Amino acid sequence: MVAINPSDIAIIIIVALVLFVGSSKIPELFRSMGRAVGEFKKGRMETEMELNQMQSQQTSPSVQPQVQQKSVSQEDLEKQIRDLQNQLDQLKKQQSSK
Repeated sequence: MVAINPSDIAIIIIVALVLFVGSSKIPELFRSMGRAVGEFKKGRMETEMELNQMQSQQTSPSVQPQVQQKSVSQEDLEKQIRDLQNQLDQLKKQQSSK
């Protein structure tokens, strides 16, 4: 009985491709196969990253940064509004004088 090596199978596949597909289409075929493999790897990496993030969130939900809000008084806000209105009026005057 004759044993077929993997290299023999590869040669048979290449000859079959040349016969049935044509030599001009082979580079295009391998290019599209390379893109497909690249997309597969990219999707796999993204999925692994999402799973790692989900696992890390489940193991340590209490470790979240706390944001401290700055307390601003009503008077400070009104002063900022007046200053902005004054700046706007000055800009309008400058434009009308041109």
